[in-house]
Amino acid sequence: MKDQLEMIRKEALAKIEEANDLKKLQEIKVTYLGKKGSLTSVLRGMGKLSEEERPVVGEIANKVREAITEEINHKTELLEQAELDAKLESETLDVTLPGRPVEAGGPHLLTSIIEEIEDLFIGMGYEVKEGPEVETDYFNFEAMNMPKGHPARDMQDTFYITNELLLRTHTSPVQARTMQQYGGAKPVKMICPGKVYRRDTDDATHSHQFTQIEGLYVDKNVRLSDLKGTLDKFAKSIFGNDREIRLRPSFFPFTEPSVEMDISCKVCKGAGCSVCKHSGWIEILGGGMVHPDVLEMAGYDSKVYTGFAFGMGPDRIAMLKYGIDDIRHFYTNDKRFLTQFHHAQGGAQ
Repeated sequence: MKDQLEMIRKEALAKIEEANDLKKLQEIKVTYLGKKGSLTSVLRGMGKLSEEERPVVGEIANKVREAITEEINHKTELLEQAELDAKLESETLDVTLPGRPVEAGGPHLLTSIIEEIEDLFIGMGYEVKEGPEVETDYFNFEAMNMPKGHPARDMQDTFYITNELLLRTHTSPVQARTMQQYGGAKPVKMICPGKVYRRDTDDATHSHQFTQIEGLYVDKNVRLSDLKGTLDKFAKSIFGNDREIRLRPSFFPFTEPSVEMDISCKVCKGAGCSVCKHSGWIEILGGGMVHPDVLEMAGYDSKVYTGFAFGMGPDRIAMLKYGIDDIRHFYTNDKRFLTQFHHAQGGAQ
């Protein structure tokens, strides 16, 4: 048995010396020191030895175990250090290399347009109001003079959640909510920017989700000429002082009379070209005098108060201002498109 133990020691130490990775070293440990290992198997035969031989063989077995364990621990340290050295060598960092530049982000083009429009109207005394995008049928339609069954509802193909809840089709509900909040007791001068939703097929000029800004001014003796002056200031501020506007009769259920506003084409200066379809004018927004029924439903006496309202699409305004030919560019997150406007925003005409 002594010879067996010595053979196990020599064999184990030789294999430990040859081991070149930690996995192989662990296999050697299990082979010789594990529950079913070579050393354990030899020790199980100690019961056949005499009482005098057992202590001697036991001492030799312990020395063999200690020698193998010590050598495995030593080789483990060497292999772990070698692995660490190799990893450090492969991951060497050259601190003399210049750092990678961090690209600075910027506001989205639509955000910049909306903020530019907000700044303009805040300067004219308007408040910025917000409202829920999930709206009730009452505020989205009925409070805007479109009762159930009204044909004008078909103009706005709606995402309904329930019979009474929907994704708002315009920001007009914010106007109705604000007027009701004021209770017909004081003037209203506000704009309401936000997202709106309609069941539309996405193409170069249409989207199922887009942005809108509506304005409302209600007070005593508000006239259509006040609306024209406001929109003229808006057009010149956003598109340039050389732009002219014109108002054409139109129809909206919440305004009477209603108008569409055109601006003169910047390409042909009103002479006519392919951009303006040879008319010299480009349609940009709608508005009109607030319908008496809308005022009355919000608690305002239509014999005392009058007002005007208008609605515009920042998407369309940005497209006209910067010559963008596809509304989908705003929503596809293409950096090549977005970075074009970091320096142009606020100044390009």
